[in-house]
Amino acid sequence: GETVADLTEHGKKVLIAAGGKGGLGNLHFKTSVNRAPRQMTPGEAGQYRALRLELKVLADVGLLGMPNAGKSTLITAVSNARPKIADYPFTTLHPHLGVVRVGPEQSFVIADIPGLIEGASEGAGLGHLFLRHLSRTSLLLHIIDCAPMDEAADPVHEAEALAEELAKYDPALAEKPRWIVLNKIDLVPQEEREELFARLRSALAGDGRPFFAISAAAREGLEPLLNAIAEALDTKRREAEALAGDVRFAEGEAGEPAEEVDLAAR
Repeated sequence: GETVADLTEHGKKVLIAAGGKGGLGNLHFKTSVNRAPRQMTPGEAGQYRALRLELKVLADVGLLGMPNAGKSTLITAVSNARPKIADYPFTTLHPHLGVVRVGPEQSFVIADIPGLIEGASEGAGLGHLFLRHLSRTSLLLHIIDCAPMDEAADPVHEAEALAEELAKYDPALAEKPRWIVLNKIDLVPQEEREELFARLRSALAGDGRPFFAISAAAREGLEPLLNAIAEALDTKRREAEALAGDVRFAEGEAGEPAEEVDLAAR
């Protein structure tokens, strides 16, 4: 259906349906001669619209991943959010927001949604019901389980399938910056990590997108990830402020040219 309005700022108002025009009562027709008038005019009916209200949470960073990739563990490790965590799929049933603080005066909001599976764009699973909550984010973290319990599971195939589902659901969402974050590295033997990371980096981040390896449960590798996110968001904010300044200057009125004075004639 048609989008009537998108309220993205606190206090923003929009006219959805105009109210009716009031009629004139008998008091309006009272005069010194006609002290008790019986005239009146009917009012006009207001507009009627049937609306569907849709909530989209406001977050700077969104978490994407298959069920049990460790998204809820990550948001718990880095923020004040406390979603339910368990070792079965679809533990998360609704979005969770957490505030991540990386300094005394620097923080950002992160959103966790239910995991996505193949066919999500066609209604499979739960994640597609909540993808709209990621539409306002500036950055997506694609969380990948690099040590799945099912030995037949292929992290590369699952990651590529999720990216395809994202593009099918909303091409604009697929165009957002998407960083690759390997999770559960504590479950990978130390001697196997380098080879595994190199293979997954080549397959999933060969285009140069940021690539991180962490363990949310063991709190390993989180600081570099959070610092990189904070820096990226700060850069985007400064660019947006600079662009807004350019727009204001372009829309402003040019000053009147100064009057030329011939000093030699004086």
